[in-house]
Amino acid sequence: MYIRFFKPFFDISFTILVSPMLLPIFLAVFFVLLFVNKGKVFFVQVRPGYQGKPFKVWKFRTLKDTTGTDEERATPIGKFLRKTYLDELPQIFNILKGEMSWVGPRPLLMEYMQIYTPQEQKRHQVKPGITGLAQIRESKDAKLKEKIYWDLIYIENISFAFDAKILKETLFLAFCRE
Repeated sequence: MYIRFFKPFFDISFTILVSPMLLPIFLAVFFVLLFVNKGKVFFVQVRPGYQGKPFKVWKFRTLKDTTGTDEERATPIGKFLRKTYLDELPQIFNILKGEMSWVGPRPLLMEYMQIYTPQEQKRHQVKPGITGLAQIRESKDAKLKEKIYWDLIYIENISFAFDAKILKETLFLAFCRE
């Protein structure tokens, strides 16, 4: 009942509630990136969503269009946006479209769909999230299997209280860590 009815209601209601607070931040980041990245503000990529259905995930662009590791390609503003999770802010539009949730497994790459075990496929039984248990339990550089492990733990224990705890810990990590 929570997953089908209350969670989507919460996602939309919470998005509408926080949008007036997020809009000035969104616009500030948008205009900084517009200037710094010479017009390339967004990164858009097709990812698997609920039931594995492909959708376009939106993020603020944080990397240069060069080769190398993400750390080498990250712009100075991009490093800040990634550290504070502000690069994920455009995904509120994915929430409003019903493609994502505030909390859930992060949408990984489409090519991973081919290598998931039947157990790992369960991560697509819920909408992907802007944040999730894997994001507060592991580093951003965690291996795929570690991320999926935490995603499955989340799915087995999904509840409003668990979602609230993950959101609270995400905010702490974004604004209170070194």
